[in-house]
Amino acid sequence: MAAKDTGYQHVNWLWDPGKASRLGGDEEALLIYRSNLLGGDLRLTNYGGGNTSCKSFATDPVTGREVEVMWIKGSGGDLGTLTAKGLAALYLDRLRGLKQVYRGLEHEDAMVPLLGLCLFDQDSKTPSIDTPLHGLLPFRHIDHLHPDAAIAIAASRDGKQITRDLFEGRIGWVDWQRPGFDLGLKMEQCVQENPGLGGIILGSHGLFTWGDSSLNCYRNSLDVVERCASYIEKEGKQSKPVFGGIRIQPGTLQERRRKAAILLPVLRGLSGQGHRVVGHFSDDPIVLQFVGSADLERLAAMGTSCPDHFLRTKICPLVIPGIKEEDYDQTETLREKLSFSFQAYRETYASYYEENRDAGSPPMRDPNPVVVLLPSVGLFSLARDKQGARIAAEFYIHAIEVMKGAEAISAYTALSRPEAFRIEYWKLEEDKLMRMPKPKALEGRVALVTGSAGGIGKAIAHRFAAEGACVVLSDVSTERLQVTEQEFQTVFGRDPVLACSLDVTDGASINKIFQEAALAFGGVDILVNSAGISISKPLEAHTELDWDRLFDILVKGQFFMTQAAVGQMRLQGSGGDIVNIVSKNALVSGPDNAGYGSAKAAQLHLSRLNAAELGKDHIRVNVVNPDAVIADSQIWAGGWAEGRAKAYGITVDQLPEFYARRTLLNQAILPEDIASACFALVGGLLNKSTGNILNVDGGIPAAFVR
Repeated sequence: MAAKDTGYQHVNWLWDPGKASRLGGDEEALLIYRSNLLGGDLRLTNYGGGNTSCKSFATDPVTGREVEVMWIKGSGGDLGTLTAKGLAALYLDRLRGLKQVYRGLEHEDAMVPLLGLCLFDQDSKTPSIDTPLHGLLPFRHIDHLHPDAAIAIAASRDGKQITRDLFEGRIGWVDWQRPGFDLGLKMEQCVQENPGLGGIILGSHGLFTWGDSSLNCYRNSLDVVERCASYIEKEGKQSKPVFGGIRIQPGTLQERRRKAAILLPVLRGLSGQGHRVVGHFSDDPIVLQFVGSADLERLAAMGTSCPDHFLRTKICPLVIPGIKEEDYDQTETLREKLSFSFQAYRETYASYYEENRDAGSPPMRDPNPVVVLLPSVGLFSLARDKQGARIAAEFYIHAIEVMKGAEAISAYTALSRPEAFRIEYWKLEEDKLMRMPKPKALEGRVALVTGSAGGIGKAIAHRFAAEGACVVLSDVSTERLQVTEQEFQTVFGRDPVLACSLDVTDGASINKIFQEAALAFGGVDILVNSAGISISKPLEAHTELDWDRLFDILVKGQFFMTQAAVGQMRLQGSGGDIVNIVSKNALVSGPDNAGYGSAKAAQLHLSRLNAAELGKDHIRVNVVNPDAVIADSQIWAGGWAEGRAKAYGITVDQLPEFYARRTLLNQAILPEDIASACFALVGGLLNKSTGNILNVDGGIPAAFVR
């Protein structure tokens, strides 16, 4: 089959015969190839969702005999990025032999550890709860996907009849049931009672399809999804207005961004009480259509249907009505209204927990919303890190698409609250959460570092990102900034990295970067004023331009960046950290240094003044005083190195050794040393310290504060 010309309109045919043939018939390799194609299209399955499998023969390492083995995506993996290490391999006869010991639904969870006893490869990934659903079916290649179009049918009131009519008996139907061994048995029974099936739609859940080869399985999956989507499109054109029609028109792009940049820091602060969260904003067309619709409250209150959706988004979002235009200029009023909505949501969630829990239920989790919807503005999502927040938004957008499709062909239905609770507080889900790695020290925090395209600023941003922070890279040099952004995204991924050009002397530039930080992450928790300039001249050689440049960049820049950061931190209401990179020259007098030393002294005292003023807001202001940090630093450009060498009567090449030898420790100071000092101040161990100075200069007695 051709790689492109397939006639699909709602899915993309991506199978490349050349690539597939180069895999040489290796079923495991073809499984990974097929999985990556399916997982790369969010119309077919969600991030981290779905399963694919293949059954083939391999040599048993113990007996040397050929045995039938099933390879399947392991627990917690993602189809789009699946590799061989993410597969679980199981003896098929052992897996099917578990039917002999299965004791019924009340013992369902006891089957999970038995899956581990069926492993063919002891280095395999942990088998997922869906493993029996693949193993008990007789087909060699199976896809389990969560396409919006198929789930729309699965979640519609008349889904079973629609499936029967649409596919004329070629696709079966199994009513909703929590995944597990019993569901696998019901699917096996469905296939036995309906010979010739090409797949099964699981009520409220998703789609199973299969084939006798990886290629045919892939083709079958796309065919079924295409047919579902085409049917919904056709019926949607003849049905009632989408979501009951528009009730509230969306604002302009500029209005939405302005409001979102104010709202998200407040939402983030309210949601992150007791822990830190990162925000995400979406105003995709489908989001605006939904949040402005007449049916918003009705559909949002019903909750999501697919368990893969609400495990990421909670069963229901928080819908916030009644935010007036003037509220955006009166942040206390805005906070009060949002706080009231959050409290009502928490109480509703607590009631949901109390009404459905039993003696064995895990403790109630965070009762705050994950998804917040605001008419005319868009969707906000909140999670422990940026990836989680973004994915939660993607999942709820999938849920919106499902609601839209189901309403177009019939009427949307959701899982009952008791059934949703059984999934959300399932012991197996709790065990999965308990296995997650402990959060890093700066997880959930956002750090903006000025001058971070090189030298000290870059090292600080890198250390913070490594400790789990989202970082806002900024620099006046757009060329250096682009290079740094690419480096950071290569190491840390795209989610936690934002790069914005910044001139710390320009108010519009400052306002823009804080708006971008709010839209990307929900605000700023840590500001590091690291941008700098150096001019070394004798007193008589200093010009007015020299003086103005030094004080504009070092002092004025620090002042107005701090002012903007404090405004955003107050919106968040969760305190914050400001770290100012000053210099040993703020304390020590040296030759040919009047302008630079004066500006550094002003920076230092401004830090003290800010610390005294901002304590009531739980905003800590501290100083790191470096000295002679030469590596990768722009501060040594523009004649500074020559000026300092001349002042000390040495050559430029002798500066590094000169600076190291004059310290008590006889060591050179590196950008990473300054980064470690900054992390010490913001990493959690010094949360009750403010107004302090931390010298990182190798030990210069003249710079001792006391």
